[in-house]
Amino acid sequence: MLVLTRKPGERVLIGDDIVITILEGRGDGIRIGIDAPRGVKIQRAEIVQAVTEANVAAAQLSSDDAEAQLKAALGLALPAEAAAEASPAEASSAEPSSAEPESPAAGAGSADPA
Repeated sequence: MLVLTRKPGERVLIGDDIVITILEGRGDGIRIGIDAPRGVKIQRAEIVQAVTEANVAAAQLSSDDAEAQLKAALGLALPAEAAAEASPAEASSAEPSSAEPESPAAGAGSADPA
């Protein structure tokens, strides 16, 4: 690994088309600017590591576990859980009644003229 000491405003060249500029020093960190061709990926190592770890963890889940986690994250219950949560009283009150609702036109003009 090449270790360099640079001051704000100074640059480091990598190859012919990548330029790293030291913008400023701040206490325990620095700000840098990177000029590179559009096709060059520039990523922070900690982000790549976190995504890789999340992908490995997701790949280790069974499909049932993954489905349950997804539904839980979306606030959805699994079909078996939803059926178990509904009580018999709720199920009977949810059934439609046998009486037909009156339409607004019912009774209008149906009075016996006699």
